[in-house]
Amino acid sequence: MATAGVKRILIVGGGSAGWLCAAYLAKALGGVQIRLVEAPEVGAIGVGEGSFPSLRSTLAALGISEARFVRDCGATFKQGIVFRDWVRGDDAYLHPFSLPSQRPGAPELLPYWLRGLAGDTPFAEAVTLQAAVVAAARGPKHAGDPPYQGALNYAYHFDAARFAALLAAHARALGVTHLQDHVEGAQLDAAGQIACVHTRQHGALEADLYIDCSGFRALLIGAALQAPFHSVADTLFCDSALAVQVPYPQPDAPIASATISSARTAGWIWDIGLQERRGIGYVYSSRHTDDEAAARVLRSYAGSAAEDLALRKIPMRLGYRRQQWIGNCVAIGLAGGFVEPLEASGIGLVETAVQMLAALFPHNGEMAPAARHFNAFMTARYAGIVDFLKLHYCLSQRRDSAFWSDNADPASWTPALRDKLAMWRCRPPQRLDFLTDVEMYPPSSWQFVLYGMGFPRAMPDSPGLAAQAAAAQAEFANLAKLAPHAAAGLPAHRELVAALCARAV
Repeated sequence: MATAGVKRILIVGGGSAGWLCAAYLAKALGGVQIRLVEAPEVGAIGVGEGSFPSLRSTLAALGISEARFVRDCGATFKQGIVFRDWVRGDDAYLHPFSLPSQRPGAPELLPYWLRGLAGDTPFAEAVTLQAAVVAAARGPKHAGDPPYQGALNYAYHFDAARFAALLAAHARALGVTHLQDHVEGAQLDAAGQIACVHTRQHGALEADLYIDCSGFRALLIGAALQAPFHSVADTLFCDSALAVQVPYPQPDAPIASATISSARTAGWIWDIGLQERRGIGYVYSSRHTDDEAAARVLRSYAGSAAEDLALRKIPMRLGYRRQQWIGNCVAIGLAGGFVEPLEASGIGLVETAVQMLAALFPHNGEMAPAARHFNAFMTARYAGIVDFLKLHYCLSQRRDSAFWSDNADPASWTPALRDKLAMWRCRPPQRLDFLTDVEMYPPSSWQFVLYGMGFPRAMPDSPGLAAQAAAAQAEFANLAKLAPHAAAGLPAHRELVAALCARAV
């Protein structure tokens, strides 16, 4: 039912999701009152502290300078993910953020790589310069490049708590009202929508639109509105994490310019380099190991520097709500869903939801059409991400534990993923395999992971393929020649970060 219009928004919960939502809507909407209420002692979960390249355009749209973000959030640059030991237990490959090279007039390189024209060179190394830059721990840009632009595509690593604090300060400067209070529940009206939110100190808070950013607690969308939760635990097994923050041995230690993901017998370890420390965590399946054994695995990886440091346990509920917008309530962030941090989809899903809400905003109060569109879009995006994450696990050749054997069992794959893999056994992934406006990860991401994981190469013969074979071979040779020069011509990662921090001051 339409109301007189949406003029009052109440966001329940802070953290990265709540404050990103508050800042973005304050920037995008005019004439709307925005309040955010959060319990003072609830901190950011910050499972992986990683992001996707879309964060650059989001920060630019908010009006936050890149130098300020890097300085205030202890941020560093992320050019992709290095996967170690995922295929056989003694291997490594890169999922870079840069697309496969294709100069104007030059052929697409994937078909020719599949035909063996690049020899034994791994796919990411054969078609991008980013593999060489990551291997050399160089940055993706020069300090003098324009903000949020660079020679290579990139995202960031950052301190989640400091990121939330930066967003909070920015949102308050944009006019968002901040209430520190405990939300004790929500009251529904006769139509089953939220009439008000009850707080301990401020009493009943009313709004025209309520946004649930209360994390896994899902105080509004779950507790009050009882939106069903669609579990994906039968597809994605990793439901727990242990995390620790490890200082560098020296203040000038090199900073890795990609997330490092190392497979273990019951999951995988993330290793993220920030300015002053590394964030290290073991993401594992509680069905395949226990907390004690997981702690031993993590401490063994982290080494002596983490001997006396406390580990933080993070339980993870894997899945999403197919109805993330019900009536006058929208769930954003963990309240809407969570699908483990393997490819840093968490903050990207928040960005998507916030941008969609701003674009679909029901100024006239007609919420139902916007809700239906929002729910269909977000459900499709979550489903695509689940398949993309499972791709990493199901193609592994490791059989050293029940965890990897269970992941290789097609019974744990979704029908959509089974269909994709069946089609790709005779030809490579391409654009029409995806709803590209919905998928977070472009076709190239699927290609990098698919062939990084050792999927059989298959390229059917087609008219015209042979005609550009020489040009493709020349391009492979050119990229191989340019790669070391590209790495040498870019600044060391730590040097780039220091320059941006100095600029912010």
